[in-house]
Amino acid sequence: MLEELIGRYPVLEPCRESIRQAYQALEECFLAGGKLLVAGNGGSAADSDHIVGELMKGFVKKRPLPDSLVQALKEADPQRGAELSQKLQGALPAIALTNHVALSSAFANDVDGILSYAQQVNGYGNRGDVFLGISTSGNAENVMYAAVTARAKGMKIIGLTGRDGGKLGAFADISIVVPKQETYQIQELHLPVYHALCLMLEKRFYDR
Repeated sequence: MLEELIGRYPVLEPCRESIRQAYQALEECFLAGGKLLVAGNGGSAADSDHIVGELMKGFVKKRPLPDSLVQALKEADPQRGAELSQKLQGALPAIALTNHVALSSAFANDVDGILSYAQQVNGYGNRGDVFLGISTSGNAENVMYAAVTARAKGMKIIGLTGRDGGKLGAFADISIVVPKQETYQIQELHLPVYHALCLMLEKRFYDR
C-alpha cells in the first residue's frame, strides 16, 4: 500500500519512512486495545472527521464481526441481535475531537477555548493511545496544547503537517511533513497519506 501511494504521488517519497512509522505506531496502539484521538482546524478538522469515518466502519472491506460477538448479540436479544450481527461492522476505535459542541463551547466560555482539544485529550486519552494532530503550518496552538497533554498522558504523538513542520513537527514523536508550502496543496497531499494509513490498518486487522 505504501509503495502504491508513493507510485501515485512521487512527491511523497521524502515522507515514506515517517508514514511507515505512523502506521507502526497505530498498529501497536490498536493491537494493545488503545484508540486514536484526532484534531485539527478548518479543513484539517474535516480531515479529522474523515479519518475517523474510515477507521470506525468498513472502508474497502466488509469487516464482519468476530463469532464471539455475533453469539453475544444473539444471546442479548435473539431478534435485534441477529440483525445487529449482520449489519454492524468491525471498528478501529478513533475519536475526532472536533464535533463536541456542547463541551467545547462550555469549556471556551468557562475556561479557555484554545484548550478545548487539550481538555478532551485529558478526558479520553490513556497511556498507549495515539494523538494525531493535523496542522498545515504545524503551528496551530490548540493542537499544540493537545499534543503536550498527550505526551503528559503517555500517548504517542503523530503530526501531519506541511511547510517546515512547524512547532508540531518538532514536538511530535512521528512527523509526516508533506513537501508543499500552500495550505490547499498541503491538504491535497494529506488526504492520500491518511487514506493509505487507513487502508493499511484495515488490511492488517480485517484481511480475512
